[in-house]
Amino acid sequence: MNAAAARPLPLLGALAGALVISAALIWLASGEAIAMIAFVGGIAVFLAAGLAIARMRPVGKAEEVATPDWSVTVAAIERPGEAVAIVDRANRLVCANTAFSDWFGAASAPPNLPLDRAGLETLARAAREAWRDGKGAAESVESADGTASWSARAERAGRGEDYLVWRFVGLAEEDFAEDLGARIAGALGRLLSRGGIEAVLVGADGLVRAAAPGFAQRATGDPAATLAGQEFATLLRADERERIFFAREGRRGNPQNLIHIPLGDARDPRAPDADQGPSLMLLVDVAVGLGGGVEVSGTGATPQLEALLGALPLGLAMTDRDGRFLFANTPFRRAAGIENELLPPFPSDLVVAEDKGALVDAVRRFGKGAASATDMAVRLRGAADDPVSLGIAGVRGLGEAAVLLSLVDSTEETKLKRQVAQATKMQAVGQLAGGVAHDFNNVLTAVIGTCDLMLLRHTPGDSDYDDIQQIRANSNRAAALTRQLLAFSRQQTLRPEVLQLPDVISEVSLLLKRLLGEKIELKVNHDRDLGAVRADPQQLEQVIVNLAVNARDAMQAKGEGGGKLSLSTRRISARDVRQMGSEILPEGDYTVLVVQDTGGGIPAEHLAKIFEPFFTTKEQGKGTGLGLSTVYGIVKQSGGFIFADNVPATATGRAGARFSVYFPVHQGEVPKARIVEAKPAAQWSGGGRILLVEDEDMVRAVAERALTRAGYQVTACAEGEAGLAAVANGGVFDMVVSDVVMPGMDGPAMARAIRKVKPGLPILFMSGYAEEQLRRDIDIADMHFIAKPFSVQQISDKVGGVLGSVRVA
Repeated sequence: MNAAAARPLPLLGALAGALVISAALIWLASGEAIAMIAFVGGIAVFLAAGLAIARMRPVGKAEEVATPDWSVTVAAIERPGEAVAIVDRANRLVCANTAFSDWFGAASAPPNLPLDRAGLETLARAAREAWRDGKGAAESVESADGTASWSARAERAGRGEDYLVWRFVGLAEEDFAEDLGARIAGALGRLLSRGGIEAVLVGADGLVRAAAPGFAQRATGDPAATLAGQEFATLLRADERERIFFAREGRRGNPQNLIHIPLGDARDPRAPDADQGPSLMLLVDVAVGLGGGVEVSGTGATPQLEALLGALPLGLAMTDRDGRFLFANTPFRRAAGIENELLPPFPSDLVVAEDKGALVDAVRRFGKGAASATDMAVRLRGAADDPVSLGIAGVRGLGEAAVLLSLVDSTEETKLKRQVAQATKMQAVGQLAGGVAHDFNNVLTAVIGTCDLMLLRHTPGDSDYDDIQQIRANSNRAAALTRQLLAFSRQQTLRPEVLQLPDVISEVSLLLKRLLGEKIELKVNHDRDLGAVRADPQQLEQVIVNLAVNARDAMQAKGEGGGKLSLSTRRISARDVRQMGSEILPEGDYTVLVVQDTGGGIPAEHLAKIFEPFFTTKEQGKGTGLGLSTVYGIVKQSGGFIFADNVPATATGRAGARFSVYFPVHQGEVPKARIVEAKPAAQWSGGGRILLVEDEDMVRAVAERALTRAGYQVTACAEGEAGLAAVANGGVFDMVVSDVVMPGMDGPAMARAIRKVKPGLPILFMSGYAEEQLRRDIDIADMHFIAKPFSVQQISDKVGGVLGSVRVA
């Protein structure tokens, strides 16, 4: 009987005694046995009911109300090499094992751990997924100092699912080498020893890290001997014929063939320092190579060796002395592009025709010569533009096998190199385009300003009036070209608004119908419940027009006399993005603009280049190559993404190209459309004194004449130092109008120095760069901006508006 059952016995005895005494007293007092029996029966019924109610009480209720005893949980989650922590919904640490405390400290709770910024974001995302979906994972997070990294998993648990169980596993840099060492010291090593192959894992320092039991037996006489830390070279010896023996066996033992397989960086065998990592050493009895110890398979290599090479992550293959393939593992086939094909007779069948002769000579030379190794660059048939490194090593003592080939799958590496090169090229051309546009805007400012000043002296009907107007119109066309260059380089001035894509498409539909003509059908379709986006409506219209014109030209080039262009909007949720599995598109809600045509599609070789600047497939004189690159620049500057693909032909339509533009849904309140009444800008009455600083002589002359004509007293300077000196020497000015980029002291540096002397002096910057970029780079309060090129009237109105607003303030 347990203690809980024993405790009620004294109480029951006391109750029974009290019941007997009470019954006796009633019988003595009343003298009637019936009264005593009734009293005893009532008490019995009452006790029976109480006992029944007690038995109906839920077992463990008291324990549920009591505070949980987490010590049992802590003992259960103690696991070597794995950190386990339990947190509640408030992200408070409930309990953790010793490994978690050692790695992260007892005061930290996931996801707020001492990690780098990327690791914290990844862990926070995993926590959100776990609370939402029940499970979450982070493949790799790194400590703040970069000395350690872990993989993490989170799982919702508890009766009310109010807890998250976190598990962290350290990512060691040499997991593969350690795992291979454990296998060599275990079953794999014993299997190889039975076949006459002794395996040992040797570090880059020449010390043994793990050895097969058979190797330990032959090297020391004890199969259980621990060889870790001993020099591998001291366990072997060589004779005058350079044959290798076990040092313990001497000449009494069989000579050995040594096969050296560098493992390199266990995480990436393609790393530049791959030859500085651990190595797998295989010692094969010469008798095995002669067929005395192991049955030689029909492929010319031992089954055990094939199994070993097949398990390694390196691309390895074997050939005979004549260069015929004997064996190739899966990584080799994958790297060679023949994963789902039959192995060809010769390695030269894998490369282009120009490399066949050199590869055949190299394989035969290493198959018949001394054991040595080298690397050579070859071009595979499936990727003739990307040379790969093929390792060739001569081996001896493996029967027919004479040459070991190694090949690394460099598909992802090549793809990454192309992406980096493309991004670098786009960035360089973008910087060039931005610089050209800035300089060109200075020239256009002078041309347009001069035309405006000349038009003041010529009226309609004069012989020169029409010519001046033509010059001005062409200058404005050139200004539009510079805006395209700035759009491509993502440096144009954007004025984003919160808007709906269908409204923008509706505004531009009439223009599109005129551009497409009568033979091309325009179809528009919209999803319901589209999210609002934040973009510049004018730039967004330019995106739609450029894509539509590009589609029109493609359909007209087919020569079929017409086609169909469809504009549609789609609603894409964060769940849809997760299902897409895109590595480029961040998870979130998007409103997508899809522009699809029936122009036959984009050739596969051009699909990756269509957004490059000045790339065009049109005839000479019919395209500049800036249309799609401008679209790309506007979309990226607006925070969106654009993708292009081909749509196959169907029974109801022809094949064509499809452009999908993803805009993030605006998070927050959508402002109501406001009607802004046009009102004249506040003007400075009575003129004013202007300090004009511009290094370009033509622009300075035009601006000075325009402001002087408007009634201002202008002091013009050609450099920032002169402008600062004009203020420092006691000059009194109502406003400073300055260029941004100037030799010596630039405009922002001059403005900061002037503000120290005249804190309230308004400053107007003139620049051909984007206003957003300038405001981001120039931290000056009350800064005003006018974009180049500007007309005489525009700069006069801008100066008057700034002075007027200052006066009102």
